[in-house]
Amino acid sequence: MGTASGPSGRLGVLLDQFDRAREMAQVRLAGLGDDEYLWEPVAGCWSVRRRGAAVTPRAFGAGAWVLDQGAADIPANEYEEVARQAADGMTVDKIAEDWSVSVERVRQVLAHSGPVQPDPVHVTTLAWRLGHLHFCFAGQWEWTFGERRTDPKDLVDFSPSAAVALERFWAVLDRWRTDVAALTDEQLDTVGLSQYPYGSDPDDPFVDVLWGTVLEFIHHMAEIGLLRDLWQARFTH
Repeated sequence: MGTASGPSGRLGVLLDQFDRAREMAQVRLAGLGDDEYLWEPVAGCWSVRRRGAAVTPRAFGAGAWVLDQGAADIPANEYEEVARQAADGMTVDKIAEDWSVSVERVRQVLAHSGPVQPDPVHVTTLAWRLGHLHFCFAGQWEWTFGERRTDPKDLVDFSPSAAVALERFWAVLDRWRTDVAALTDEQLDTVGLSQYPYGSDPDDPFVDVLWGTVLEFIHHMAEIGLLRDLWQARFTH
């Protein structure tokens, strides 16, 4: 994969996949207005809100608008991920730091056996999903290619304007892709090339980090596409 002048091999495959997903995302997000961007399809949604009006205890952002975030915990659908971290050699203390929970909570998860009861699902707005992706890509860039000084939660100036949010988001993606495309095979295999503080990036080869980042982009863009479909359906059904 890759072009004659662009990356090939593993990097080419992942960037080709990302590029195709981005093309589809730009088509899907064309014409996004503010009402749809901030639409709350059910009560209790997480969204982008004015500072002081957030409905969650750990909402964050660099400016006057913040992204809702709930209390720190390990959700039921991540129990297997915690088990994988432990199996890969992460200490209980490190896992607790990774998830921002107590050591006792990690031990409780690792000791769990049998079926896991699903957690209540927090429905999020299109603004939240786009803001979450913006936060992830901004943080990944800062802690891989940047100065690695600023907390990712202080990097993004969230906006209630769909046009402004999209302009800033595409710019962050462009910067991230440009620097990723210049990586060598040796850098792809470097453990800790990314020091992104939320997750296992410092303990993983960068090619694994990159794979997860592309997956996150595709995953949330699919959700955004469904929200656009539901927004349109509310007027036609």
